[in-house]
Amino acid sequence: MSDGAIAELAKRRGFFSQTAEPYGGVAGLYTYGPQGAALKDNIEAAWRELFVTREGHMEISAPDVLPGAVFEASGHLETFDDAIVECPECSGSHRADHLVEDATDLEDAEALSPERIGELIADREAGCPVCGTALADQPVEKFNLMFETNIGPGSGSPGYLRPETAQGIFVDFPQFAEYARNQLPFGVAQIGDAYRNEISPRKGLLRLRALVQAELEHFFDPDRDEPPLERVADVKLPLYAADAQRTGGGVRSLTVRAAVEEGAVEPWVAYYLGRSLEWYDEIGVDMDRFRYRQHRSEELSHYAADCWDAEAEVEGDWIELTGFAYRGSYDLEKHAAGTGEEYSVFRQYEEPVTVERPTVDPDMSELGPAFGSDAAAIAAALEELVERDPDAFDDERVVVEAGGDRHEVPVEHAGFAVEEVTESGEHVPPHVVEPSFGIDRLVYTVLAHGYSEDTVDGEERAYLAVPPAVAPTTVGVLPLMDRDGLAERARTVAEQLRAAGIAVAYDDSGSIGRRYRRQDEIGTPFCVTVDYESLEEETVTVRDRDTTAQRRIRTDGLAETLRSLRDGDRSFEEL
Repeated sequence: MSDGAIAELAKRRGFFSQTAEPYGGVAGLYTYGPQGAALKDNIEAAWRELFVTREGHMEISAPDVLPGAVFEASGHLETFDDAIVECPECSGSHRADHLVEDATDLEDAEALSPERIGELIADREAGCPVCGTALADQPVEKFNLMFETNIGPGSGSPGYLRPETAQGIFVDFPQFAEYARNQLPFGVAQIGDAYRNEISPRKGLLRLRALVQAELEHFFDPDRDEPPLERVADVKLPLYAADAQRTGGGVRSLTVRAAVEEGAVEPWVAYYLGRSLEWYDEIGVDMDRFRYRQHRSEELSHYAADCWDAEAEVEGDWIELTGFAYRGSYDLEKHAAGTGEEYSVFRQYEEPVTVERPTVDPDMSELGPAFGSDAAAIAAALEELVERDPDAFDDERVVVEAGGDRHEVPVEHAGFAVEEVTESGEHVPPHVVEPSFGIDRLVYTVLAHGYSEDTVDGEERAYLAVPPAVAPTTVGVLPLMDRDGLAERARTVAEQLRAAGIAVAYDDSGSIGRRYRRQDEIGTPFCVTVDYESLEEETVTVRDRDTTAQRRIRTDGLAETLRSLRDGDRSFEEL
């Protein structure tokens, strides 16, 4: 495949193109044309069929704009950033880690500190990609990637376009837990737009400022809930572990069972790695150019205890398609602290139990005169401490932090006691595993992996060998010629197939060979040709895209035949 073949095909045949090109375009913003929108919709439908329908999870749709307090609690305001360096000559802004990757053998400079990135820019004498000016003396700084806005008039209610769809799920977790009848485990899925103010977007759909994510947040009790590993136990995973990356090792092929038994992958993460592997193959990802790569400790996101990326080799680079993150209870704890609400699931005991519970009842008549304006904060700190570390009250005085200072409080003034209480259940803080799929990158990968060239009847042919289930159009209906009633009969066939729920393209322009090539190039898996025999015998010719083989089929069973071919229930060779 020549450089730029996908981009050229995408624009010419209506898969995608840069947005607002008459106004000069905007980097990182792309519009899907009719073929691309259909391909994207089919990939989303395939994702939904697996992660919502087959897995039995609920699907929601949260808004694209959320209050700033949500992202302050989640940590995005502090940590969702990239390294930026500006050119002193042309004022261009560039991803500093990308400049390092282009000048070195490093594959993931994003994990490095801004100081280290600056050192490498100086060592390699990296220059501005636009004007060539040396950047060795320019500061490397952090740039937050979120788009800021205001909710309502004025600036009193700041908001942000979501950089991931996940927070729309986490922030309303208490409501979703009620929908799940407080029964763990359960999952909440969402497909939607996310926005990242990328410093220097590049490579078409691979790095966007407006992107589509398909995310699942699977909530479970880490002490009780185990994944149904028997479903995927024998699936072989191509694992590129963090240790292998450090030592120069390669990809290991382990079954899900073996990966869990040797502790290489957390069980719930392993389950979804196995569950997803066949899905990637079904939508057209080349499994010979696919791996699961574990994040090294220095590149883990602020919320992740572990993460594996599904990666595909595209045009010489390994790109992330999906992140499978073990988020623990990080997000729910942060939103519980930010709102004061309960972000847990109440689990009812079979029978009430009596337990000893340490408690405090701060004596404000003593704390007020002793600590003044800090008294209320000290009382709250005592209540938090007794839950976390009741042994701290064993001595005569207990130390707490409040108002930025350490305070010693007599235990008798804290009102410490151990009481017997009867409990009917307990609050369980769920843990979360998150498979997060980048739909745009999947679209690009399916195009790149499906793009093929061969020779048919002495002519070179370019075609997209994408699976029929995700192809933008299932069948092209073509009259052999536009005369003698063939076109009218072909239009009738096309209308009947559309009525049966099959995506159809009708084309009567140019020679039949040229029309075949047009359908091949956009990935249409089958073509139906209406010829003179069709008028006499109520039959048509069905042509296979990949092999160009043809079969004669009766029109009264055509829709059923095409559906079975599209859905994989039947192969073309079986016709």
